[in-house]
Amino acid sequence: MKTITWLSPQDAPERFPPLERALDEPQGLLAAGGDLSPARLLAAYRRGIFPWYSPGQPVLWWSPDPRAVLFPEEFHCSRSLAKTLRNKDFETFVDRDFEAVIQGCAAPRAASPGTWITPEMRAAYLELHHCGFAHSFESYRGERLVGGLYGVRLGAVFFGESMFSREPDSSKVALARLVEFCRAEGIAVIDCQLPSRHLQSLGSRLIARSHFQSLLRQHVAPASL
Repeated sequence: MKTITWLSPQDAPERFPPLERALDEPQGLLAAGGDLSPARLLAAYRRGIFPWYSPGQPVLWWSPDPRAVLFPEEFHCSRSLAKTLRNKDFETFVDRDFEAVIQGCAAPRAASPGTWITPEMRAAYLELHHCGFAHSFESYRGERLVGGLYGVRLGAVFFGESMFSREPDSSKVALARLVEFCRAEGIAVIDCQLPSRHLQSLGSRLIARSHFQSLLRQHVAPASL
């Protein structure tokens, strides 16, 4: 019988169990506890593990099987999105205001009034941003931030974390900027973590966890703080 591993903040950052020990229900739950230090977060991402938990819970660490990914060359740009990009309805930036993007992602939404982006999570990813690993891709209308996404880059992999939209297509435009960035930088895969109809409509698909691990071994560069 599979059981999750409990981590202590005093444990070495690399102390994660083999991914094959992740639970089948809830799917992909691997470990609990530890902390959100930059060293532990980077060690988790290198192994294909990410934190996701609700307020009042310990930090929960996940590695689902299958895994949702978007290969930049498979990005699907619909005719309506292509028109929006051609018309330059939005202006895009990279890392112009990372903190505002993560706050936008954490804001309550009509379909989900709560948030999993706790103050501790915001602080942890702000620290990763200051260390040069976490990045935001942003859509503006004039001087107003209207959409964006953030995630972690390690070598030729971008691990997407969350996105938000305040106007139609604004998050899609930010994703299109990310895809453009990935193509220019030689980033091979965008990790989407879990499937969604929204991301599937933009070209994401599911791959086996073993395939994802193989991609990480091939494309993730060692990260040093």
